[in-house]
Amino acid sequence: MTTTVNPPAGQVAPATPKPARDRNFRLLWAGEATSKVGSAVTGVAFPLVAVVTLGAGTVATGLLNAMAWLPWLLIGLPAGAWIDRFSRRRTMLAADFLSIAVLLSVPVAAWFGVLSLAQLVVVSFVAGTASMFFSTAYQAFLPAVVAKEHLADANAKLQGTDQVANLAGPGVGGLLTQAVGAVYGLLADVVTFAVSAFCLLRMRVEEPLPSKKERTTRLRDEIGEGLRYVGRDRYLRILALSAAVDNFTLNAMYALTVVFLVRTVEAPAAVVGFVLAADFAGGLLGAMIARRVAARLGTARALLICSIGTAPFALLIPLTQNGFGLVFFVLGILVPSIGMVIGNVVVTGFRQAYCPPRLLGRMYASSRFLQFGVIPLGAVLGGVLGAALGVREALWIITAAGALGKLLRLVGPIRAHRDLPTAPPEDNPELRKEQ
Repeated sequence: MTTTVNPPAGQVAPATPKPARDRNFRLLWAGEATSKVGSAVTGVAFPLVAVVTLGAGTVATGLLNAMAWLPWLLIGLPAGAWIDRFSRRRTMLAADFLSIAVLLSVPVAAWFGVLSLAQLVVVSFVAGTASMFFSTAYQAFLPAVVAKEHLADANAKLQGTDQVANLAGPGVGGLLTQAVGAVYGLLADVVTFAVSAFCLLRMRVEEPLPSKKERTTRLRDEIGEGLRYVGRDRYLRILALSAAVDNFTLNAMYALTVVFLVRTVEAPAAVVGFVLAADFAGGLLGAMIARRVAARLGTARALLICSIGTAPFALLIPLTQNGFGLVFFVLGILVPSIGMVIGNVVVTGFRQAYCPPRLLGRMYASSRFLQFGVIPLGAVLGGVLGAALGVREALWIITAAGALGKLLRLVGPIRAHRDLPTAPPEDNPELRKEQ
């Protein structure tokens, strides 16, 4: 986004272009869409490399998945401070190039006959680190690309693209791995990261960078500033806590869904893939209607109504039976997914408009440290409950806890407003009174 210049008195500032007409956003969108498809392909190919090529078991594949999320716990907080110090676009480029290098190492090692499980563990951790830096910088970079009034439109388009990638990627990944093998299927993701880097290099965006004084502040102090900003703000604090509860219960449920469908419900394998796709189909529909819902209801009301109102449908999941009874499962994940993605579009736009640009990276890192840090814990709890109580019984507890957890959004100021604020308290007199 170019530097804003106030128009002369009596003149109206020219309208900023909508995201779809803005060259910089189109490049960002194209690169991210391509990369998302590649990552979805890798989500299929990478565990197949471990299982089929190296003969790994369930413990090893679980370790590979955990290593991808571990960077959020180990370096998520300092990553946010680093991202706020430097150009977000260059950070994303560095993450793309690092991803290309580590993913390319897998087929190269296989070619020379030296591929090992230890290498896959390292690749999973390094690729997860690159993904963490990219996604945090990406969210902080978007407000420099599109104007504040177009953030909701831009986020809806990006969320929709994510859902399409998640819906199509596994199928593409399956076809690729069948055609060329799991190891060489990873080359598709290497190509998509190269496309993402090419698009970023073509962008021409002026980013607000910190002053020399701000860059010389100790990293520990910057991390603390980000944590305090999220912890003290009544909106950001409750949104981070409620998202953490969502991720905890969702991943506890995801740990059981395949086992539930295959062993408890005894659904055919081909049907399992079909009904699980309802999650992404619901997300795509949510992204398509998010802007209109938020405009009609108001952003605060849309967040509450869509999140809380769709959550009880998850209670249909434990009612699932084979045959026509699979409709319960489809509705149980499709409807909450619609509400969740609408909420994600609203919350992402709110954070980008509300948080000062200099704190965006630290705000996202601090929030996601909590939100993503609970994911492995939720998955472990789901498995333990399933083993101790039975899968169907565990799903009753988890889905009920998830629905009740949505009520956390009623704690704090969100319920009192039609719309979420679009400026931080220091720029908003009404919020200063609230705080």
